[in-house]
Amino acid sequence: MVVLRSAIQIAAQTFCWFTLVRSDSSSRPLTPASLRTPTRSAASAAATTTPDKPSICTADELHYVSVPNSDWRLALWRYKPPPKAPPRNHPLFLLSGVATNAIGFDLSPGELCSAANLRSSFARYMSSQGFDTWILEVRGAGLSTGGVRSAEVKKPGNDAYSVDQTPDADSSNMDVIPARGRGTEMVTKSDKSRIVTKLTETIVDWSEKLSGWLNEGSSEAGQNSASAKQIRDLSQRLINIIEEGQQSIPPQFIEMQDRIVATIEDLQIQLDVIVKYDWDFDHYLEEDVPVAMEYVRNQCKPKDGKLLAIGHSMGGILLYAMLSRNGFEGKDSGLASVITLASSLDYSTSRSSLKRLLPLESEADPAQALSVPAIPLGVLLTAAYPLAARPPYVLSGLKSLASAQNMHPELFEKLILNNFCTVPAKLLLQLSTAFQDGGLCDRSRSFFYKDHLHKGNVPVLAIAGDRDLICPPEAVFETVKLLPKNMVSYKVFGEPSGPHYAHYDLVGGPEAADQVYPFILEFLSHHDMA
Repeated sequence: MVVLRSAIQIAAQTFCWFTLVRSDSSSRPLTPASLRTPTRSAASAAATTTPDKPSICTADELHYVSVPNSDWRLALWRYKPPPKAPPRNHPLFLLSGVATNAIGFDLSPGELCSAANLRSSFARYMSSQGFDTWILEVRGAGLSTGGVRSAEVKKPGNDAYSVDQTPDADSSNMDVIPARGRGTEMVTKSDKSRIVTKLTETIVDWSEKLSGWLNEGSSEAGQNSASAKQIRDLSQRLINIIEEGQQSIPPQFIEMQDRIVATIEDLQIQLDVIVKYDWDFDHYLEEDVPVAMEYVRNQCKPKDGKLLAIGHSMGGILLYAMLSRNGFEGKDSGLASVITLASSLDYSTSRSSLKRLLPLESEADPAQALSVPAIPLGVLLTAAYPLAARPPYVLSGLKSLASAQNMHPELFEKLILNNFCTVPAKLLLQLSTAFQDGGLCDRSRSFFYKDHLHKGNVPVLAIAGDRDLICPPEAVFETVKLLPKNMVSYKVFGEPSGPHYAHYDLVGGPEAADQVYPFILEFLSHHDMA
């Protein structure tokens, strides 16, 4: 609770930074993830004119698949190969990390040239090489929706969009939405004025009161709902203050004010649904991933029924766990090959920075280890971004966690402001077992995933970054050494003289297109032919 309280206080105190624009005339304001609208190249926008997909999605198509026995509808971003690309036998299935969405695999740089899109978009690069590429957004991530059964879906901060209810020939519970593009909205540049000062004073006061109220809380049942109500009340009070002062606000601040109000309303919406974040790693493994893989098979119809799969961070952990489960049960995984990027089932011997973030007390009661149902990581990182990207760089360590290279400022901004989501406490608690003896285990703590990796028969390429503080090379190798030697390859990217690779450099760093992507492509091509 102390960690959450501090994070909320930092978020509130830095919230006013969202109203500031950069000093150069071509810049855009720093706005929360849910409000950002990435730009696309003119050629791409011309090719996708159907007005039925949220502009945040830069894929060619957006598909939805329903999870049986639940209200969840998972989003699948599809990147179709161009006509002149080499033919491939298998589709490519991508899995993102914990509390992240599809954007980490598609850091398209907007206004920059189309060649730069291929350099920074892992998904777009792979589709250009002939692979029908799909990114899964598991429940709670990105554009996946929960508790919605109607034909119209509205995501906070994004456009309302219609969902085609026409049954697919192979999958009656799936929906497909063609892509569209839209230019970035601009906000009039202006210096700070009394509205910024007023908002600053109000939000700081809000933060102090919130901190005090949380300090007075207890671990008794109902604490979460009481805290959420207090936050909602305070948010509404701030909205009222802004609305009351609207008449005295200069015209150039009207759009800025709307963005601020919308952001607070988004936070209120998240607080209303945050208690529904009641799932763990095994839900992803046993429900989300299998139904999404089956959908991709039905859409692409590979002759052998197999997919090529790549997982980054937790995405790679999911693939390892799948191989372990299928090996234990003697089942076919349905995978032609697997590539993991910065992933491990056992971090206990490494110096991973996650040790400072996850609840690692092995004997702790899960209900007490985290006294909140979920952590709004996306909101907190969005609030912290100005302190990491602008002088005096108070949170400069945030950038080193993501990248050890000179990532383009626009791409880093997109990564931090758009890529992260709310993460359930149950998920964090299960993932924390990867830092304990025996490594990651199932929710019953009776099945240890790394114990059965030696039974696998799927070729695996495990990749690490030399400067990855989240999943260091030694953590990656801890899992690699458990796989059959004739089935695994291991590669660490980074040289003593540089370039170096941190956690996100493997999929979006400026040197990845020259070093990492071709290496992965060679492995994929070999096993696609096999």
